[in-house]
Amino acid sequence: MRQSQALVLLGIIVQNGIAKASSLPRGVGPEFVKFYEIKDTFACIAHPSIVIKASQVNDNTCDCPDGSDEPGTAACALLDSLSPVQPLPASLSGTTNTTNALPGFWCANKGHVGAYIPFLYVNDGVCDYDLCCDGSEEYGKVGGVKCANKCAEIGKEWRRVEKERKDNFERANKKRRTMVKESRELRRQVEARVTRIEGEIRDLEQKEVELKAKFEEVERSERGKVVRNEGTGKLGVLAGLAKSRINELRDALGDVVGERRQLQDKVAELEGILSAFKEEYNPNFNDEGVKKAVRAWEDYAAKKTEETELSESDLEEIMKEDGESSGINWNEFQDEGVTDTDILYSFEAYLPGPLRDFLHGKINNLRVWLIENGMLADTVSKEGESQLVKAAREAHEAATRDVQSKRTSLDQEKRDLEKDYGTDDIFRILNGKCTSVEAGEYEYELCWMASTTQKSKKGGSRTNMGNFQKISFKDSDEEERHDGKGLGRGKRMVLEYTNGQHCWNGPSRSTDVWLACAETEELWRVSEQEKCVYKMEVGTPAACDVLAQPGHVKDEL
Repeated sequence: MRQSQALVLLGIIVQNGIAKASSLPRGVGPEFVKFYEIKDTFACIAHPSIVIKASQVNDNTCDCPDGSDEPGTAACALLDSLSPVQPLPASLSGTTNTTNALPGFWCANKGHVGAYIPFLYVNDGVCDYDLCCDGSEEYGKVGGVKCANKCAEIGKEWRRVEKERKDNFERANKKRRTMVKESRELRRQVEARVTRIEGEIRDLEQKEVELKAKFEEVERSERGKVVRNEGTGKLGVLAGLAKSRINELRDALGDVVGERRQLQDKVAELEGILSAFKEEYNPNFNDEGVKKAVRAWEDYAAKKTEETELSESDLEEIMKEDGESSGINWNEFQDEGVTDTDILYSFEAYLPGPLRDFLHGKINNLRVWLIENGMLADTVSKEGESQLVKAAREAHEAATRDVQSKRTSLDQEKRDLEKDYGTDDIFRILNGKCTSVEAGEYEYELCWMASTTQKSKKGGSRTNMGNFQKISFKDSDEEERHDGKGLGRGKRMVLEYTNGQHCWNGPSRSTDVWLACAETEELWRVSEQEKCVYKMEVGTPAACDVLAQPGHVKDEL
């Protein structure tokens, strides 16, 4: 069957048109009936000022410039607005460079659906059953061809396929409605998380403010203390520095010992190789290089026996932690004598409670004031801060981190709400899910709203063919497939995936994912439109629209 080039129309004919069908010229479609009512003359449809005899209609001669006088013949088949200018004998227009007023030869196809076919198909000796199942376009029986009327059987099969198509469409739309509900629920959950996180941030910010105030209060209070840490006095400071330095040296010695053991293992291995070489080499073989190497090994072995090394037990003893039984007992260097501050606090102990608190508070406030105004050095550092200050600081820092973490989560959730998931947020339910198909040497995979990839069946890693960018709509002009797995004709939703892996000596890979209505998600076909620019044809309920069904939508005559 030749490809369909005819304009297929809805087979809706009003009653008065049917009544006059028997008196109409051959090939007149239902919407042109009014121009061919029985009368003595005929006015050209696009040029009503040109009037010809009724007998000139369908006389196989193109008399009207628009070809409207030949609805049932191929006489005006060459009229085309894209045709080059050339003489047309017996035509009033004198040229084929014009537009035919009629879309084609009308086949009534009783029992099926009416359709127009190109005028060139009329009486060409071929039965065009895909367009004209009643065989009326071959009325001339050119070459002895007679086309039987097959509209009954073709119409029956068409109605079966069309019913199956509509049933699939209804099931797909039902699935889409379910997906819409699920997508809305997912969006509601995101919105609920946004509300919850915003509330948590408010609480954490309040907590952060309180902890910061508490930390500053504790830190300020600690500044006023005369005694903060153990190890006061010059001896205590010196002992602390010495202890810290010795610990650093001990750690460094531990690293050196570890490296020493590794080197000893390598030396032992090399000595074994050279020893075996000395034992196994042939002394009668006159090779000065080999003999020189053997003599050098013998000298090395002799010197080695004379060397003394520090034993492992000595090193381990040095690296032991300081304490009462090994190393330095640092407790002996702690200042246990009575200091001025001890006398001060001992004096405070004999004062009445209210007076002691009053004096201590005044002294602390005075010290803090002197520190804050630069009259007294602040010796407090993070290393020397008290446990109380450290705990307050860490609590405040933890609260700050919690606030920042929640803000990051909130930004992610808000970006998700702003992301385009299509009409009714339909692709939210598909987000992150994948579907694949094998084609040729590759396996292709589509991950919704994420990426498209390609992987060789022979193994290896996946090649990124593009990352999701946006949703657009483009016009499709493809023949309908009998299995329904095609784009067909009309406006189709397209997911654009860009900025994929760079092609060798070419652009970055990109993929246009064309969507058509289907009951399930299925990747039908993948093609390379140009270098590293791909097209995927995919069926999904997400592309279904109750206002526009796929395929030919016709009413039976």
